Amino acid sequence: MILVTVISESGDQLWEETVTTVALKDVTKVFPGGARAVDNVNLDVTDGEFMVLLGPSGCGKSTVLRMVAGLEEPTSGAVLLDGELANDLPPGERRVAMVFQDFALYPHMTVAENIAFPLRLAGIEPNPRDERVADVASALGIGDVLGRRPSQLSGGQRQRVAMGRAIVRRPGLFLMDEPLSNLDSGLRAELRAEISALTRQLGVTTIYVTHDQAEALTMADRVAIMRRGVLQDVGTPTQVYGRPATLYVAAFLGSPRMNLLEASVYVHLDRYVQLKLGEQSLYLPWSDIRSRTVAHYHGERIVVGMRAEALTPVAPDAPGEVLRGRIRYLEHHGHESLAYLDIGATAIVVDEMAGPVATGLPGERGLRRFGQVVQRLAGRSVGTATVPTAGDGGRGSVLSDPGRHHRRPAELAVRLAPYPAVAGGHPLAVSVRMDAVHFFDERGDRIDVGWR
Repeated sequence: MILVTVISESGDQLWEETVTTVALKDVTKVFPGGARAVDNVNLDVTDGEFMVLLGPSGCGKSTVLRMVAGLEEPTSGAVLLDGELANDLPPGERRVAMVFQDFALYPHMTVAENIAFPLRLAGIEPNPRDERVADVASALGIGDVLGRRPSQLSGGQRQRVAMGRAIVRRPGLFLMDEPLSNLDSGLRAELRAEISALTRQLGVTTIYVTHDQAEALTMADRVAIMRRGVLQDVGTPTQVYGRPATLYVAAFLGSPRMNLLEASVYVHLDRYVQLKLGEQSLYLPWSDIRSRTVAHYHGERIVVGMRAEALTPVAPDAPGEVLRGRIRYLEHHGHESLAYLDIGATAIVVDEMAGPVATGLPGERGLRRFGQVVQRLAGRSVGTATVPTAGDGGRGSVLSDPGRHHRRPAELAVRLAPYPAVAGGHPLAVSVRMDAVHFFDERGDRIDVGWR
């Protein structure tokens, strides 16, 4: 354990606290009836870290949180707190404070009584108890409502009271289960900043569960992305957004979502790697270190991903890597417009929840083929061009599974100025930053030189 001294804004020492580390080793949770909520998760949370578990509803992130809290027992694997096995440790002995989505305040108690409740249970005397409640309420900006009951508070104030009740215990670990999901967007943004600043000021290790990628990318030191109980990627917000480990992570993060296109690979040695997208092509120069890795897929189909920020409108005859098409429709967002461009290619749309998924991080893959998500249909039409039968490359046949994903004409999302002088049906050419293009194989794993 590491001892941290917490100082108030006035310079007074409030308390000394131990900072907890958390480690999940091969943790699996199977509920009665065979539902596998968490599948072989390995995750380390370091001292004072703000770790966000991100994923759609039902992906297992709250189950992970409850196993750390001791509210659920893992079916197999180990939960370690400060390096010590905690599987059989009761929740009350884990020095964990949990903040729930629904606030869970006592309606018959005042704000002060709600915050002080865990201290009263611990037998702390009234004077030091009142001092700690006042310190916490002041830090959270609710010092002037201590005499009110929860029914007299706004949603944001009630959430601050719930946080205060957790903080006043001086826990070694904060667990937060979608604490802002019941609030309006403006208040969520305000409380995101407050929670992030407060937990860092206290130096307390925090695990925060959310399905909101904006919360994850703005609050986290690191993000762990889950899908159907399987850990897909772990890294800083910059890492998981800029170099997603799997096709699912690439599709899940970002607004608008990353453009994911099916491409056929043709290698021209010592010149370039051609990526055929329907009737058009992009060319990865041989000088790009990634071209050697992508070249291994000669004659096969891969998925090419590009975010809207990698695309820039240009003149139709502009040099470089350019894709041309017609605008299907426009979306106006005030500060910008989004054009969706038909370039005659085929899009890959990943279903967030349907069907089996790929295994977790690189080095842990191979149990199931993600090819069941991204199919290679030999001799099938791609866009308006027919691609020859692809060699299997020793990978084995990949069959179609429509329940896992959808294939449709690509609508390339491109950012434009607010209310541009174009409309649906207008031609548009966009330059592609090849250094910002992502490549994924049939399993959904990132194709790259080194992973991160």
